[in-house]
Amino acid sequence: MKKKLISMLLSGMMAVSMMAGCGNPGAENVQTTQDQTAGDESKTGDQEGTGASSDDAIANLIAATTDPVELTLWCSETEGYQTVMAELVEEFKAQYPDVEFNITIGAESEANCKDDVLADVESAGDLFVFPDDQLLDLVNAGALQSVEATYTYDPTTTNSPATVEAASIDGKLYAYPMTASNGYFLFYNKNYLSEEDVKSWDSLLAAAQAQGKTVGMEVSGAWFMYGFFAGAGLEMKLGDDGKNICNWNAEDTKYTGAAVAQAITDICKNPAMKNCVNEDAQAFALNGEMIADVNGTWATNAFVEAYGDGYAACKLPTFTVDGEQVQMGSFAGYKFLGVNAYSKNPGWAMLLAEFLTSEESQTKIALATGEGPSNIVAASSEEIASAPALAALSEQAEFADLQRVGDNFWAPAATLGQSLVEGSYTDVQKLLDDAVAGITQ
Repeated sequence: MKKKLISMLLSGMMAVSMMAGCGNPGAENVQTTQDQTAGDESKTGDQEGTGASSDDAIANLIAATTDPVELTLWCSETEGYQTVMAELVEEFKAQYPDVEFNITIGAESEANCKDDVLADVESAGDLFVFPDDQLLDLVNAGALQSVEATYTYDPTTTNSPATVEAASIDGKLYAYPMTASNGYFLFYNKNYLSEEDVKSWDSLLAAAQAQGKTVGMEVSGAWFMYGFFAGAGLEMKLGDDGKNICNWNAEDTKYTGAAVAQAITDICKNPAMKNCVNEDAQAFALNGEMIADVNGTWATNAFVEAYGDGYAACKLPTFTVDGEQVQMGSFAGYKFLGVNAYSKNPGWAMLLAEFLTSEESQTKIALATGEGPSNIVAASSEEIASAPALAALSEQAEFADLQRVGDNFWAPAATLGQSLVEGSYTDVQKLLDDAVAGITQ
């Protein structure tokens, strides 16, 4: 099912809920969290807009804190994230001058977050940022503290319904929605490329080649390559049994897997095309060589710097399959902030998580990183909604699918992608059959 990433405006006030009890069954810190966050159960219904219950719960948390509060926050290694998170943490600490905090910010690849957390969950960050497709495995491993108690606002009412649903399992919220922009689109330099040029791969590459410039995309990356097969109507998803369902080798569909594979190879054969990762693409753009690149909001600042007054963004181009133009698809998704179920300071970790994913904080994160907020009010602000990258992501959303794939997808798909980029195959059908066999095992 196609999932649009266009934020929905809802009416109503923010609710402050104090619900007794929280935590993952069996986790040693459950009772601690209940004691620190729930407070007096008789106050849970006192939600007249005065903030009394919230203030009491925070006061109880402060009163129960006698030692320095040690917390570790894992977030993206990118400069934008590291900088804005450091600023927000200082703001959080300033709100509680009577409490001594030692909050360490660690640089953690979001793509690797689940694996790094589960490698040693008790030593992992007290809080960590991760993409939505990692939620199920983290919950199944008991690594996430469920959000059954809140201090300052209810995340289920302040964030878009789609992000809340994605952060929940069986109706229970397990993480704090933070962004709604984990997808990809096309950055381009409008001083070299027209709006007509960027509509298709054919015209895009022709324009770049004519000017001695290049276009980038990590075609060999499974995450990006998915867009070609999905756009052509071929399927790749996670089945109910936990195994992948994939028909990229189909021979009886409107566009066969072999035809899509050939289209990818044809694009990569163009002299103006560069198969490159994010960091290399940014470097090529900065030195003036690369005038367009398929990338995501995390790269916004680099392309703004590289392209200057020529900076622009749009949905992904169409590509040619069997002589017809086919719109590229893509993955879409969200980023969440999770609280470690084994945190030694769960109450403070949850309060910090609320602060870092509040409307004001999400706005600051968006302005610092270029990523789109999941908070309804923040996402609807003119300053953010009009940003070229987020407008492009919204335009691409019609053709995007939520990322729901099993672990066996990544390695075989990447191997397939590299072969298609190099054109180093003689039997494309066998190449696809082998890839699908690996993906679905």
